[in-house]
Amino acid sequence: MRGLEGRNVIVTGGGGAIGGAICRRFAGYGARVGVFDRNREAADKVAAELRAAGGIAFVSGVDIADHDAVNRAVASFEAEVGPTDILVNNAGWDRFANFIDTTPELWNQVIAINLHGPLNMSHAVLKGMTARGHGRVVNIASDAGRVGSSQEAVYSACKGGIIAFTKTVAREVARKGITLNTVCPGPTDTPLLAAVAGADERGQKVRAALVSAIPMKRVGQPEDIPGAVCFLASDDAAFITGQTISVSGGLTMHG
Repeated sequence: MRGLEGRNVIVTGGGGAIGGAICRRFAGYGARVGVFDRNREAADKVAAELRAAGGIAFVSGVDIADHDAVNRAVASFEAEVGPTDILVNNAGWDRFANFIDTTPELWNQVIAINLHGPLNMSHAVLKGMTARGHGRVVNIASDAGRVGSSQEAVYSACKGGIIAFTKTVAREVARKGITLNTVCPGPTDTPLLAAVAGADERGQKVRAALVSAIPMKRVGQPEDIPGAVCFLASDDAAFITGQTISVSGGLTMHG
């Protein structure tokens, strides 16, 4: 894809399954990658893979829910690597439960990571992007934010909010050379899905029900996601902004 070589990319949740796949794909295109993840050990592991393959990687163990810490982390990245060209807001977290069984403490935790985190990161990089007249932001939301998802009420609300946030800011900066778009994964084979489904008979039924609902008859793999992300961050998508793309094997179709 055009325009990714030599770009400086920050990927939040870069130590996770989907985040790591995104980091590796960008590095494969010749980008310099900032692996941001509160799990510093996981981030270090991904960065070591990138460096072993000849890439340039920066690591931050920042908590994206902390606005001041985010500003410091972005400043450190830009001092060492260079101005942020691309931001991928990928970090996310949830705990599955019916809404009436949850507490405000859980709501706050889910909102801090899934909504405040992307807002903090975007706020930290967009001013510089605006001044330079170029930038790409790709937000990883979820099909839960488009069609809902049982036992994920607050998470779904956050992801729906990210879709709306992306469209709004895309309008605000459209004339500044900056694009914002959203990628919505469907059910994807990650540790979170494994934890929800479990290995027992009930878990097998949950997984089977997911597969049955997906037209392609499989859950997604982490490697299914980076192609859409890198495309939206590339020069090939320079005239695309404010859009939402589901990567879900056809589970959700919008026209």
